[in-house]
Amino acid sequence: MTRVLKADRREPVSGETRSAVVFLHGYGANGADLLGLADPLGEHLPDTLFVAPDAPESIPGMPMGLQWFPIPWIDNSSEEEAERGLMAAAQDLDAFLDALMVDEDLLPEQVVLFGFSQGTMMALHVAPRREDPVAGIVAFSGRLLSPDLLADETRSRPPVLLVHGDADDVVPVQSLPEAAEALQEAGWKDVYAHIMKGTAHGIAPDGLSVALAFMRDKLGL
Repeated sequence: MTRVLKADRREPVSGETRSAVVFLHGYGANGADLLGLADPLGEHLPDTLFVAPDAPESIPGMPMGLQWFPIPWIDNSSEEEAERGLMAAAQDLDAFLDALMVDEDLLPEQVVLFGFSQGTMMALHVAPRREDPVAGIVAFSGRLLSPDLLADETRSRPPVLLVHGDADDVVPVQSLPEAAEALQEAGWKDVYAHIMKGTAHGIAPDGLSVALAFMRDKLGL
């Protein structure tokens, strides 16, 4: 039984929806955390709807914090709980994307997934296992989960932009080349990377500029 994800949204500047960016927030945040990026991005993506779902689970002891799935080294959950949580959240996100495309009359190639940290882990897990490729995945400051399963479970290979700060003390920057290598080994042709110099666990202006150029290109703008 999938859970319905609640989401905030910013309508297209032009008033006409021809594409959508789905923001997937990190551990301990909520959809509103990334939705503010719609302001600088929307000027350059005027026909784009920005949507930011809340992760489905609250975090024990963190009243306002949400998670897509438990993280063992943070909350002492078991690997089995984390795996179950990931699988459940993946189904939730799949259903959310299906409904979004129906409701907004969009094709997969008109939708970009934009993840940060745990949201990136979700984007890189869910999108390749969908039958039809989305326009692209923008993957900030995260990592690719279960790279050993990727080749066998992949159904589509959307373009991927990996972005990471070289001063990240939460998710090591080494996660970027590891993800790039695993994607290429699983047959990806379209993998791009950008290192944000001097940036910790966050989104710097140079990274956002690269992400904007990637999204405009993959959405055919």
